[in-house]
Amino acid sequence: MAKTVSKKQVIMEKSVVLEDSRLHEFFIEQLKDLYYAEKHIVKTLPKMAKACASEELKNAFKSHLEDTRAHVARLEEVFGLLEMKPRAKKCEAIEGITKEGEGVIADTEAGTATRDVGLIISAQKVEHYEIASYGGLVQLASTLGLSEISEMLATTLQEEKESDLLLSSIAENHVNYASSQETEV
Repeated sequence: MAKTVSKKQVIMEKSVVLEDSRLHEFFIEQLKDLYYAEKHIVKTLPKMAKACASEELKNAFKSHLEDTRAHVARLEEVFGLLEMKPRAKKCEAIEGITKEGEGVIADTEAGTATRDVGLIISAQKVEHYEIASYGGLVQLASTLGLSEISEMLATTLQEEKESDLLLSSIAENHVNYASSQETEV
C-alpha cells in the first residue's frame, strides 16, 4: 500500500532541523513579520510616489509597488507550501522606518528635489531592512532544508537589491545634483 505524502512533507524531506524546533518557529515568526512589512509597504508606496517631484522617481515607486504586491503573493505562496494560512505579525521596524519617511514629506517643501532626496533615502532604508530580512530568511530556509522556499525568498532578495540599485542610480544621476542647486526662499 502506497504511503500518502503531504506537500509539506515533500518540502521538508531533506530538513536537518525538526519542524517543531525553535529555529523553525523563529523562521515562521520572521515570515509573519516580513509579510506584515510587505503589506505595509504596499500602503506606503503610493504616498511616496504622490510626494515626488521627479517623474523618474515617481515611476520607480509605482513600479516597485507592483513588485511589492508580487512579494506579498510570493510570501502567501510560501505560507501555502508550509500548509499555513498567511498571517502577519506587526513589524515595529517597518513602522518606524515608514513613519520617518512620512516625516521627510512633512519637513520638506513639495515639488523640490530636496524632498526627492529624502524620499530616496527613506526608501533605501526600507530596502535595506528588506534585504537584511530576506537574506536571513534565505539562509534559515536553507538550514531548515526548505530549498524551494529558500529559492523563492532568494528571488525576492534579488529584486530588493535591484530596487536599491535603481534608487541609488536615480539619486546619483540627477536628483542629488538638482537638490544641490536649490536655494532657500
